[in-house]
Amino acid sequence: MTFALQTELFFRRKLLETLRQPVWLVTGLTTPLLYLALFAPLLRSLAGGPAFPPGQVLDVFVPGILVLIAFGAGMGAGWPVIWELDSGVIERLRVTPASRFALLLGTTARDVVMFAVPGVVVMAIAALFGFHAHWGGLAVLLVLLALLTAACSATSSALGLNLKQIGSLAAVVTGVQLPLTLLSGILLPLSLGPEWLRVLAHLNPMYYAVQASRSLAAGSVLTGTVGVGFLVTGAAAALALWWGTRSYQRAMVLSPAGTVTAVEIMTSAGPAHVVVEQPAGRPRFLAVLTHGAGRRR
Repeated sequence: MTFALQTELFFRRKLLETLRQPVWLVTGLTTPLLYLALFAPLLRSLAGGPAFPPGQVLDVFVPGILVLIAFGAGMGAGWPVIWELDSGVIERLRVTPASRFALLLGTTARDVVMFAVPGVVVMAIAALFGFHAHWGGLAVLLVLLALLTAACSATSSALGLNLKQIGSLAAVVTGVQLPLTLLSGILLPLSLGPEWLRVLAHLNPMYYAVQASRSLAAGSVLTGTVGVGFLVTGAAAALALWWGTRSYQRAMVLSPAGTVTAVEIMTSAGPAHVVVEQPAGRPRFLAVLTHGAGRRR
């Protein structure tokens, strides 16, 4: 089985899991729309002031909201990973030769889709209320924020695999979410703040994504701000994907040859007890031997 096919299968699996729980699709769309409806009107009095050109409040605000959507779409990946650890899914995948990188990419690709769909909808609705859409720049913006989503998704998956507890993951995610978002200028440009706050923001990778997003939304594609944004966000995505893959490899490391593992799998007829004997070397296929094909009634 090729790497591309494995990635596609894992992506379809994750996408079907999401479609079976449409509440996540609804909340992923309604949250940014509520920001537009309830927060954006508060900024109208700032039009014409510093960082807010006359009549372009949404042009500054909407790119930040898109970054917030990308961040939220990716940071939720760790919770299902912990469920898969607790329910034995990771243990069952451990005995297969599936690529750990493909397994991570399946989740990451699903999260990119979960960002792109509400992101496009928000841009379309914002355009109806005065957002000046430069569609060429916005297309590049979607690519940039897809990298941000991938970085957040891989980081969240790695945290879930390493922490193994929902409470610990929630504490870490909520602990870093507030400083990362506030120090990136998502809702309000940091040019409105004091000098020390602007200096501190440069230590935050999301700051560069927000700055590049506002430049791209304004139609400025070939700028130093956009280049730095892609450089920082791309590096963060590469590092997060490496860490996530490494975490999957450690969580699913093959046991020494001769190791016998017992796994219990729930079926409609009751629990099935599976005994897995690890062969020498990397297996190329999995043979399943059973007995009692029928059952008495």
